[in-house]
Amino acid sequence: MLLAHISDPHIGPLPSPKLRELMGKRFTGYVNWRRGRAAIHDMPLLDRIIADMEAQKADHIALTGDITNIGLAAEFPVARAFLERLGAPDYVSFVPGNHDAYVRGALKALIRTIAPWMLSDDAKEGAMPSFPYVRRRGGVALVGLSSAVPTLPFVASGTLGDRQLAAMGEILSGLGREGLCRIVMLHHPPYYEGAKAGRQLTDADAFQAVIARTGAELILHGHNHRTSLVRIRGPHKPVPILGAPSCSAVRGLFTHRAGYHLIDIAEDGQGSRFTIRTRGVDAPRVRARALDVETATIGQIGEMVVD
Repeated sequence: MLLAHISDPHIGPLPSPKLRELMGKRFTGYVNWRRGRAAIHDMPLLDRIIADMEAQKADHIALTGDITNIGLAAEFPVARAFLERLGAPDYVSFVPGNHDAYVRGALKALIRTIAPWMLSDDAKEGAMPSFPYVRRRGGVALVGLSSAVPTLPFVASGTLGDRQLAAMGEILSGLGREGLCRIVMLHHPPYYEGAKAGRQLTDADAFQAVIARTGAELILHGHNHRTSLVRIRGPHKPVPILGAPSCSAVRGLFTHRAGYHLIDIAEDGQGSRFTIRTRGVDAPRVRARALDVETATIGQIGEMVVD
């Protein structure tokens, strides 16, 4: 199976908000967008990244959050259109990020708009998503979690909660007994020191304790806007955690620039093997401020084998 992993598109431009929509955290987020984020997340570059990904003909796409910016209602139809461009709901699996839950009520409204991309295989028609969800694709099981919760201004942390963690443990144990290759998806990096204070997964220690007991073959996340690979303890061997860059970021260090992962999976349950290729803006010697989006080369910028 060939799985594409993308994250943090932060789709723009940001719609013009009504004055009443800029109460609370949305005000600081809107100012932040106008002062910098709008220049960081480049939509023509995102189009080129997606076109490159489509040319690779992956069997499935995992999108790990932050499809929106400040939770405006006008952002939700744009988010759905982006998902429709990526593919049908059975081809694309989405989990939300902190920007998708920017203010209280935003995530519920977004979920109503894009629910089909977050449903378990056995969900009834018209059902609303429930996390964790499970999707089986051949010998691979995708387990989707939501770490998206509304937070105070200048805070971007996430939380899974006891109920979701307990359900995740039961699901992973059952899938392990079935001999499936278990891939967990969430937005925030789920390990200690995965992000700075105020941006971290608040119950990362509890997540790690579940993985240490049940195991998983691969964990995917976004949030940090950079490529990363770490391992945490599993019951039999370390479990790899793969972080993806923002797929629209035009500025930043080389590992932060727009890109995505292609994960070639040799399915063998707990013995599964992954060949991970990173594709994106290939401009290691170009200063970030001088990057020409129109002419920057998009191609393979790294490869690693994980087992």
